[in-house]
Amino acid sequence: MKIGVIGAGTMGNGIAHVFSIYKHSVVLVDLNEEILTNALGNIKVNLSRQLKKGLINQDTLNNAEKSIIISTNIHSLESCDLVIEAIKEDLDLKKNIFKKIDLICKKETILASNTSSISINSLANCTNRPQKVIGMHFMNPVPVMKLVEIIKGDNTSGNTINTIINLSKDLKKIPVECNDSPGFVSNRILMPMINEAAHCYSEKIADADAIDSIMKLGMGHPMGPLKLADLIGIDVCVSILQVLYDGFKNEKYKPSKILIDMMKNNKLGEKTGEGFYKYEL
Repeated sequence: MKIGVIGAGTMGNGIAHVFSIYKHSVVLVDLNEEILTNALGNIKVNLSRQLKKGLINQDTLNNAEKSIIISTNIHSLESCDLVIEAIKEDLDLKKNIFKKIDLICKKETILASNTSSISINSLANCTNRPQKVIGMHFMNPVPVMKLVEIIKGDNTSGNTINTIINLSKDLKKIPVECNDSPGFVSNRILMPMINEAAHCYSEKIADADAIDSIMKLGMGHPMGPLKLADLIGIDVCVSILQVLYDGFKNEKYKPSKILIDMMKNNKLGEKTGEGFYKYEL
C-alpha cells in the first residue's frame, strides 16, 4: 500500500518510519525542506537503534530507507491509498489540508488524521468523502508504543474502519476503536491529570520529581504526568486542553495558568530544553 504522511515532525516521521519497516512505500510531505531532511535523519537513527537491539535486520533497514520519499509538494500524494495528516493541533490548518487532499487524491483514498483531540467530523465535513475519513491516533514514540486510537466519525464507513484496523494490526499495533468526541478517550482522561499535576506544582504542594514519583510508585504509571507533559510538549497540552474546554465548557478542562505561562515563555519541554525539567539539546 502507498502511504502519504503530511507533516514531518516527531509524529509524522515516526509514522513514516513504522510504515516503511512493514514494506509500505511512503511519501512524507512537509512545506519545510529542513524539517524533511531532519526527519529522514531521525528515521535513520531510530532504524539503526532498532537494528542494534535486534528488533529489525539489515535488509529491513535497507528496504525501509529506500521506501521513503520526501517532498514539499502536496500533489505528490495523489496516487496514495492512505494519507495520514500529522500536523500541529490547529483546526483551521487541518481543515485546509483536508480540503486540499480531498481534491488531489484519488476517490478511493482513505484520509486519516493523527489528531489527538480535534473532531473527526469537522474534518470529514470539509471533504466529499466523509465515509473515507477516520482518526488514526498514534502514540509517541510511534515506533515503540503499541496503541492506535481509531476514531470513527458519524459517517465513517465500516469498510474504512476495517481497513484501518487491519492495517494497524499489520504494523504490529493494537487498534482500539472509539467514537468522535473532544479529546476522544486518551486525552480526555490524560490531560486533566496533567493539568491537575501542574496545579499541584504551581501551588508548591510538591516539586516536579516528587509529583511524578508519587504517580509512578503509587499509581503504577511508567512516567509521571509532568515528565509526560514535557515529552508531549507543553504547547500541545495547552492546545488539547483548550479543545476540551471549548467542547465541554467545563472548568476542569481549562488550561492551568502555569501551563499557559510556560508556553508563552517557550518552556515547552524536551523540544526546547526546558519545561518542568531541564534537558540537553
